[in-house]
Formats: sequence, structure tokens, C-alpha cells
Amino acid sequence: MTYQLESPQPAERKRRKRPLGTATSSGGRIGAPHFGTLPLGDPTGGADGIRWREQVDGKQLYPRVSIDRDVVLTMSDGVRLRATVVRPANRFGQTVLTPYPAVVNINPYNRVAVDILDQTLHAPVLGRALHTASAAIDGTGTGLEGLTNITKTLSGGVFDVFGINRSLVRSGYVQVIVDVRGTGASQGKWQILGAREQQDSVEIIDWVARQDWCDGAIGLAGWSYSAINSLQAADKRPPALKAVFAVEGCDDIVRDIYITGGMPSAFIPAWLSVVNLLKWVPNPASPVRDLVRGDTRRWLTDRLKSPATEIGSLVWGFLTARDNRIFDDPYFDDRDPQVDQIEVPTFTVGAWHDLFGSSATGIYERLEMEPGRKQMLVGDGYHIDVGSGHGKQSAPPRLDVLERAWFDRWLKGHRNGVEYYGPVTMLQQGGSWTSGPCFPRPGVAPQRLYLHDESSGTADHAEYDGSLSRRPVGRLASLPVQADIRGAVSRDMAQVTAGIAMVFGRAFFADARFQERGGLSFTSEPVAETTTISGAMNLRLNVATTAHEAIWAVTVNDVAPDGTSRVLTNGALSCSNRALDPSSSTYHDDGSLLRAHHYLSRHRKLPVPADEPVRIDVDLVPTDAVLEVGHRLRVDVYAASFPRYLTVVPDLIKARGRRQRLMLDPKHPSYLTVQTGATI
Repeated sequence: MTYQLESPQPAERKRRKRPLGTATSSGGRIGAPHFGTLPLGDPTGGADGIRWREQVDGKQLYPRVSIDRDVVLTMSDGVRLRATVVRPANRFGQTVLTPYPAVVNINPYNRVAVDILDQTLHAPVLGRALHTASAAIDGTGTGLEGLTNITKTLSGGVFDVFGINRSLVRSGYVQVIVDVRGTGASQGKWQILGAREQQDSVEIIDWVARQDWCDGAIGLAGWSYSAINSLQAADKRPPALKAVFAVEGCDDIVRDIYITGGMPSAFIPAWLSVVNLLKWVPNPASPVRDLVRGDTRRWLTDRLKSPATEIGSLVWGFLTARDNRIFDDPYFDDRDPQVDQIEVPTFTVGAWHDLFGSSATGIYERLEMEPGRKQMLVGDGYHIDVGSGHGKQSAPPRLDVLERAWFDRWLKGHRNGVEYYGPVTMLQQGGSWTSGPCFPRPGVAPQRLYLHDESSGTADHAEYDGSLSRRPVGRLASLPVQADIRGAVSRDMAQVTAGIAMVFGRAFFADARFQERGGLSFTSEPVAETTTISGAMNLRLNVATTAHEAIWAVTVNDVAPDGTSRVLTNGALSCSNRALDPSSSTYHDDGSLLRAHHYLSRHRKLPVPADEPVRIDVDLVPTDAVLEVGHRLRVDVYAASFPRYLTVVPDLIKARGRRQRLMLDPKHPSYLTVQTGATI
């Protein structure tokens, strides 16, 4: 099998309005000569995908691996980081001396957890049984659907990307897994993706490249935190780095999860607590040597200096709003990866309802290289179930298979055709897996749908049943809505728990009607033809409150003929954070606002006048969906969605006793701007 590649040329700077993945005149994806078996539009990878899987599941170059869990890396400031190095071994367990490319994972979740995961999944009987059960058990349509969506991740390959990937090492790689400073067995203070931690990543890459067991080519891989620090390291352009495989990373931490719409997320304190607890678990691989070398003393001293990193400042900020991390602050600017500075081939994986939902497409958009060298794969799931269902018929290859193919191509130079996969592979909500040239899909255009006071006759269970119309409302209407806690049983809850809440039933991920009882619903007529929705969207609302702060949460849903209301995307905004940054917002050629970018800073907050309507633009997570014939589009508007969106205490005081209202005003209409392929 032969593949011909164009000579790499510099990518043209991406314009904001260009669909993600559109080819450029300087050597883009579309029209590139390709002599192989992988056609554009096959999410499975076709014959190439079969070959990639066979290479992973078949006989490897080496029968065993050698694992050294007691490797010490000394950083330029003297802090000692601890690492695990996994190398190929012969059948006698002897380490192979041949140098190979290295794949580096840097994460804060403690290598103890990684070791337990590795030993469990590779136990002679238990490991095989777990993989078999994960692939075979499917509770779709039953009360176990949410649970099996999570358990299927095991057979989807993400744990090989996250932890020790024995198959990858046995095929001729070295894997290096490092505890982030201040976590696991590493010394120092945890910085949570800070500047010193980023410097550590670059120094780790340099150290690995100089070892005699490495041939000088480095790849970065990881899931979640380690995907973010992979992108951070890549933007520094270390010479030895050749490729990145990032699963559910993030390029805008503050808007995706820290303070979405200006409101903190319940996920952050929970996550900080878990990592802070794990960092107190010592390294069990070498307790005596650690004690003799003085590493235990230094490790314990560092832990005592920062026993619960960021927890105190988080609580103080929530109670007083006097900590800058409650706002969009340089603290976050220093931590967001500079994705447009990355030059090495980068494969990104995301999910429509991930914690970092906007980054699923945002990272791909900001990568300034030709499609093929960059790839985007987005599933219809959450943070914890990424890869669920991969490897099945009509689905993409497993994530470990794609990782191996990606690194084989860019670290070893194998012409395996992976650069012709995708480049944009998505599980269309309400549809199936597809691959194509760009996101949004070709053929979509903005359409404006107005929130109207005419009853749709489909949402009698909601506080208000209105309609989505192609014409504005003809009379003034004031629609009251009160905050409640129904968001605790909703897709918002599943999202903020990284998907764990799915196990409690379909109301958490498949049907929003319980949550809708506390909201205002606006529903379209049934679509007469299959209708594609693709790309960013914006909801403009005319709202008022009796207090001096108001919290608005919204969803856009697909409503089936049987009444099931499935959330496609969501967003939120506090009224005081409504100031819009036009230079960072996204507009269509016709001037339509597609993606609102709010400042979210302390100094850009606006006063909220009591009983005076104000205009807000709620940015919604970009998505890709299809409405089948007879389905409807619905907008739900809520006064809150606890615990997905929390409110700091000073803002709660401003909003106390509030009565929020959505104003349907012919002079100041409320409307959804959505990109569709047909008229709704």
C-alpha cells in the first residue's frame, strides 16, 4: 500500500469565519493526492482502520515490558520529580537496549493510581474478563444505559492513553509517566498548570530526549489534565517534540469550567479535593530507598507547606468575591495553552457534553496547520465516558488504536494514512458517526428563531409553553420564572459530575422534561425534512429582575414525537457579566452573532438595574446534531441550574428574593441564532 504526501507548507492564518477544517490554498486537506484505501467520510478509517487495529491487537515486536517505577528527574530549580519508565523487554524480561521514540504523560493523579489500573487491567484472568465484559455489555434502552455508557470506555481504549500502554511499548516505544510537581511522589508545590509546571514539562521532554533509550523523538499524550499540559508544552515548541495526542484537553479554562457565564462550577472544588487527597499518598514502589535518600522528608515537608492547594483561596473567593480566580484574570491567561503557537501534528478528542465542551472544536479551530496534520474527533458524551463505543461497527477506531497510528506516522515516519483520516470526525447528536472536511458542516447558514408567546401545545409540563417562530412576537409579554433545584436531575448535573450522574437514570442524560417543569419552554413546529444543525449558536434574551443580579441558564433541545426532550447544548450567564467583547466574539458574514465572548472580569461587570429590562447574549456550546422528520427544536430558559452553575455569596446577596422575568418585546425581541441546513 502506497501513500503520497504533499510537501508540508506553512498553513494560512485561519480567519474567524472560516469553517473548521476548510482547506487553504497553501496545501490543505481537500484535493491532496492520496493513493490508498481511506476515503474522505469514513469514520471507521476503512481498510486503514482495520490495519491500525490489527497492528495493536496482533503480535508485537517484543513479548514483554520492563517497568522502572523509581526514576528521579531533577528540575532546574532543584525540585525532584518522580517518574515511571516503561521499556520493551524480551521474553526473559530483560530490557531491550535499542533506543525508541518516547511517549510522555504528565499528570497529577498519582502514579499509584496508574499502577493499580495497569495491574488490574493486565491481571491474567481479571483483565481479559473486564475487557470482554466492557465490549459485550450494552444497556441501551434500559435502566443500565448510563452505567454501560461509562463501562464501555474500558474497551474504547482511553485508559491506555491515560496510563501504561503495554501494547504501544511492546511495538517499539518507551513510555514515561511523570507525577506533576507537588502531586504523587514528586516534590515541590502543585501549581495547577502554572508557569513553573509548564517549564517542568519542557525540561522533562529535554531530559527524555537525552536518554540513551530514546532515539530523540518525543510524543505527548494524555487525558484531561495531562492533555492540557501536553498542549501547554507543545506551544513552547521544544525541538524534540514531534506530535501530540490530546484527549479532552482545554484551551479556555475559565469559560469552560471555572466560571462559565461568570458563575463557578461545583466540579472545581470536588476535583481539587480529589487531587489534594491523592497527593498525600506516598510512593509504595521504593519506601526504604526514599527514606534513606531523604526523599520522604523533602516530600513530606513540601506537602505540609501546601496541604490543600487552592482550597482556601477558592472558599475565600466564593464567600467574598475578593479572590481574582473568581473572575477572568491573568491567573487563567497564564494557564490557557497558546494553541495557535503549536506546530507539531496534533490529534484532539472531545465530547459535546464534556466539561470542556467548547474546547472540543475550539482547539482544532485555533491550530494553524493544514487539516490532516491536525485532527478532531468529537463524541456525544461526557468527560468520563470518552471512547465509549469506539471500535464498534460504523464507529471510529479505539482511542489506543488511533494513538498508535498517530505516533507511528509522526514519530516513526510510517506512511499508514492516518493523516487522511477525518479530519473532522463527529458523532452527530440524533444521528451517527461521520467524517468530513470541516466544522460547521458544509451547507449550513444562520437562521433566526424568535421566542414567541403562541403555545406550541408540546410543553404543558413546563412553567410556560411558548413557541419558536420565524417572526417576532407581536405584543409585550412578561414571563416570570423562579430558581429551583431541578437542575440537580438534568443533563447539567451529568455534565458537572463528568458524566457520573448518568448511572441514576435517563432524566440525567436523555430526557429533560423533569427539569423543564421549572422553566420557560419555546418549541418549534415539527421539521418537514431531515435538518442539520452544526456550529456555534447564540441566544439573545431581553430579561429583567427585581434585584440587582440575575442568573440565567438555557438549553437547546431536540424534542421527539413522543415528547422526549433531549438537550443538545447549554449555556449560562449572570446579568452583571453581560458585557460583550466584540473583538473576541464570532460573527457570520451577514453580521449575525454566532458566539458571544464575555469579558467575565472584575472591572467589566455591569450594574443590574432593578425592574429594568437588559439585553443578554448567552453563548452556547458549539454542537452538531440532526433533527429527524417530525422532531422539533426547543429552547428552555431557567432562572438557575444548580449545581452546574453556582453563585458567589456577594452576588447571591444582590439577588436575594429576586423575581426574574423574560420579556417578550416586539421592539427588543428574544431569539436564537442557529446554523442549519434547512428551514426550521
